[in-house]
Amino acid sequence: MTGPEHKAGFVNILGNPNVGKSTLMNKLIGQNLSIITSKAQTTRHRILGILNGEGYQIVFSDTPGILKPRYVLQESMLKAAASALEDADMLLLVITPEDDTLSADGFFERIVECKAQKIIVINKIDLSSQDALEQLVAKWNQLLPGAPVVPVSAKHDFNLSTLLRLIVNNLPAGEPYFPEDQLSDRFERFFASEIIREKILLNYRKEIPYSVEVEIESYNESPDLISISAIIHVERTSQKGIVIGHRGEMLKKTGTMARAGLEDFLGRKVFLTLRVRVTEDWRHKQRMMKQFGYQ
Repeated sequence: MTGPEHKAGFVNILGNPNVGKSTLMNKLIGQNLSIITSKAQTTRHRILGILNGEGYQIVFSDTPGILKPRYVLQESMLKAAASALEDADMLLLVITPEDDTLSADGFFERIVECKAQKIIVINKIDLSSQDALEQLVAKWNQLLPGAPVVPVSAKHDFNLSTLLRLIVNNLPAGEPYFPEDQLSDRFERFFASEIIREKILLNYRKEIPYSVEVEIESYNESPDLISISAIIHVERTSQKGIVIGHRGEMLKKTGTMARAGLEDFLGRKVFLTLRVRVTEDWRHKQRMMKQFGYQ
């Protein structure tokens, strides 16, 4: 449905790492586009998720967590989050009862100055008491007067319908930005690399997941099979050994999990090949950031 009554807008999701931004977007659009793990800094790129409803199109944007950058990769992640202030019709600022203060210097002030409509989303309220929640709502009513405060639990689907109605009611009038059957602005190769990286985040501890980047070397489709070859980049030779594991067992486990995730996402059989390569200090090099598709 398009026409004079149709609404469309960019609704960009911001917040600290690990407050549930990706879970929130996935639940609102009904599709797992952003990878989700319990580790902070899981999201590294801005990812659009498109929701079409009766008379509206919402272009959600999941963003990396707001943090003080310590190396070039994190600088790129913060830049991606900041870019969401520039093209938003509406901002969803996601906080939790345990994490409601933005860690990056000056970022809250930039949110205040942004002309987009703002909604404060208090996520993970199942982990809070009623009294603490009421105090948090009162605090944010003072910090951002006029911005609605909506308590939700994205993980448990609590109050998401209320949030969605509020978003739709405040969308500007306009034609759709994307075809109705399009779910994202990203290609399948991107989602393939993210699904592989998700399994690395789940399988490895300490610094390994943050030292890894996944590069899709080849992506070939046939009617019955998708063949994917991917390179797992690490920063140190010692990390390569950990990723591969004894007799290749850890890499095999990661590959098996990734192939299952890819087949579920792509809806076809997948033949997956993984190789591990040492690319020293890639997180600290601007040239590598560009090669891996960061801003």
